[in-house]
Amino acid sequence: MVADGAFASEDELMEGLRAGDARAYRLFVEHNSADVYKVALKLLGDEDEAEDVLQETFLSAFKAIGGFEGRSQLSTWLYRIAYNASLMRLRKRKRMTTFSLDQPPAGANDKGQTLSRHLVDWTAVPDEQLLTAEARREMDRAISELPDTLRSVFVLRDIQGLSGAETALILGITVQAVKTRLHRARLRLRDRLSEYFVERAKDLPAAA
Repeated sequence: MVADGAFASEDELMEGLRAGDARAYRLFVEHNSADVYKVALKLLGDEDEAEDVLQETFLSAFKAIGGFEGRSQLSTWLYRIAYNASLMRLRKRKRMTTFSLDQPPAGANDKGQTLSRHLVDWTAVPDEQLLTAEARREMDRAISELPDTLRSVFVLRDIQGLSGAETALILGITVQAVKTRLHRARLRLRDRLSEYFVERAKDLPAAA
């Protein structure tokens, strides 16, 4: 990690953080604040709460930096703090969604596969349809409607691009559980968004 020639690696940055170097703290925040905020916003769906989680995350990280053992990347460790802070807020806001990984989701067959009412050929949906602000808002709504257990995995894996191992470490679950939850999250989103694009397709002009 390089910035202003001050720190040539994450190890050097870590030394700076432990030493209380103001440049290290500034660099740490600059490089990670956007991603931490995005995770909190996707999990909570509220800008003000996401801002609060952002501040809480870095305050907690700075207080605990001396205990960081380097078993994961700094960013992964930071995501875990942000996830826990978001989870606490979700628990205060509502009872955690009860969702058993041993039970298939509603509308699933005996193999745990969601039976979508509308199977859309996504390749047939024009790019301009997929990229509209309305479509992005619909995607955000669909993500927000996922159970907390599925939404957190989807956000970390498919939005933030973390590996299965990193996601498992952050959430405190197994890699296999990450794979299972991600699969179910994608199926639910496919079903939810299929309905949206089916309706949109009705408004498209007929092919010549």
